[in-house]
Amino acid sequence: MNYKKYYLTSESVTEGHPDKVCDLISDSILDACLEQDENSRVAIETFISNGKVTVAGQITSNAIIDVEKIVRKVLKQVDYDDARYNMDYRTCEIDTNITKQSGDIALGVNIGGAGDQGIMFGFACNETQNLMPYAIDTVHKLAQRLTKVRKYGIIPYLKSDGKVQVTVEYINDFPFRIDTILISTQHEESADMDILENDIIEKVIKPIVEEDMIDSQTKFIINPTGRFVVGGTVAIILHCLVIVGKESEEQWEEEQILKKDKRQEN
Repeated sequence: MNYKKYYLTSESVTEGHPDKVCDLISDSILDACLEQDENSRVAIETFISNGKVTVAGQITSNAIIDVEKIVRKVLKQVDYDDARYNMDYRTCEIDTNITKQSGDIALGVNIGGAGDQGIMFGFACNETQNLMPYAIDTVHKLAQRLTKVRKYGIIPYLKSDGKVQVTVEYINDFPFRIDTILISTQHEESADMDILENDIIEKVIKPIVEEDMIDSQTKFIINPTGRFVVGGTVAIILHCLVIVGKESEEQWEEEQILKKDKRQEN
């Protein structure tokens, strides 16, 4: 029987990842403007790096907001509270460069025009109840779970930066099984890597992923580069697994089997 087989990988980051933090800051500034003036025009970009946050763009609004206060509130919300391993919301530098929308653009907006434009594409599908493709739906749920186990103390030694990747095997355009789940998560310096790996599998992956989508060939890759103490704006994570050549692949598979046997013994 002929069938079509392929793999699809999707990625999601946690709230402490710098990309997500920048989005949260920009969105929070927009929300603050709309709370006071529903006709606000807000085009804001946020850049964040090693001890400094830069907020720039255009705001045309009757709202009176404190940008620095909003920024520090968001940073506190995502546990950016230690400059040694990330950023401290209390002491970080905040730079703002915000102007009003240009008069030329306003001419096309004031009466019925769009303030900006973009081109997006996508479609709903029946792979999940959320009408999203299975891979992206699953990876978002895992990232949300990773945040929840940190905030509720289920895995108390985790920090806020993290990234999740899920690779799904499709057969005849239908999700058949999960091939790989990769999770990189920031943690406290004292964390034990074996305990961390077991906690992520038992308390993050298993409560989210359906049992029939995981089999003996499914690969769980947890913090593949090892320790992940320094994160966020200090060290944007590049936790990728690189396997070069057949010999390296076989060695990695043997290590995974040994780790699995060790978990079963415990």
